[in-house]
Amino acid sequence: MQDRDNNLTAILGPTNTGKTYTAFERFVSYKSGIFGFPLRLLARENYDKAILKLGFQNVALITGEEKIFPKTAKYFFCTVESMPLNINVECIAIDEIQLVSDFERGHIFTDRILNMRGTYETIFLGSLTIEKILLDLFPKINIKKRNRFSRLTFENKKNLSKLNPRSAIIAFNINSIYEIAESLRAYKGGAAVVLGSLSPRTRNSQVEIYEDKKVDFLVATDAIGMGLNLNIEHVSFSALQKFDGRYNRDLYPSELGQIAGRAGRYLNDGTFGYLRTAGNLDPLVIKSIEDSKFESIKKIYWRNSEIDFHSVDSVLNSFKKFPIKNFFIHKKN
Repeated sequence: MQDRDNNLTAILGPTNTGKTYTAFERFVSYKSGIFGFPLRLLARENYDKAILKLGFQNVALITGEEKIFPKTAKYFFCTVESMPLNINVECIAIDEIQLVSDFERGHIFTDRILNMRGTYETIFLGSLTIEKILLDLFPKINIKKRNRFSRLTFENKKNLSKLNPRSAIIAFNINSIYEIAESLRAYKGGAAVVLGSLSPRTRNSQVEIYEDKKVDFLVATDAIGMGLNLNIEHVSFSALQKFDGRYNRDLYPSELGQIAGRAGRYLNDGTFGYLRTAGNLDPLVIKSIEDSKFESIKKIYWRNSEIDFHSVDSVLNSFKKFPIKNFFIHKKN
């Protein structure tokens, strides 16, 4: 295990630090690779970029809804769940690895960072909140920290009608998204809508009309926090709570920071705030978002991936196997 971990690199920092750009350039310098992303849209965005650089026949896209797999493909752009486990490549890259602490998907991210390795290099990208866990798991890992290129500052809450162009409004359920989009059409003349349940073609076209400035506003779920490169100047939260699959809860400061950080690209400063109907944010949370300083992740989800398929009982027993690290949470369901 230690030999496999000698060529590990982690690039850590807040949004807008050039982490994915740096990893992409390094990734394509190898003769083959697998790049895992947290979102289908993000995998697609980097796949399209790779085609221009490497040619269609050399690049594959593998997500839960799209598979474009030329026989000669050497570079694979995937959602983390869809990363092929039976292909040897020179470089493995995994984006947004702080999702190891996510209740739904964390055990998949944990499995990939523990078990997937490039023959020459493995690159992890993510938030500084995951640094301590990485050092506990891989003492020899080479960690490179990045600072944000531009400033992110808080703006007092506003009504929807007072938002400036190039704003993204974040909502956490489909009904709210379409209600906000309709209101913006009435006030401002148009809004693009981005959410995971749209077809790839529809989603891509919505991103396109916003980027081409055919509309001035974007209404989206918190998925845009995961690295979509859009020209957003202001992020406004329509709510400060979300249903996470189990219950309604307040958004964690690090989640708010991840989403708010989409405002301001490269050297352009960005702002964030929330609508008057959203409630209130603690000034200390606002300060932590502006400074990109959040509490370290203390526990991550894990489930045994070495499954014994000899019988139904052996499969069930494989899933019952307990983790050996005290900061692993056993994923049972």
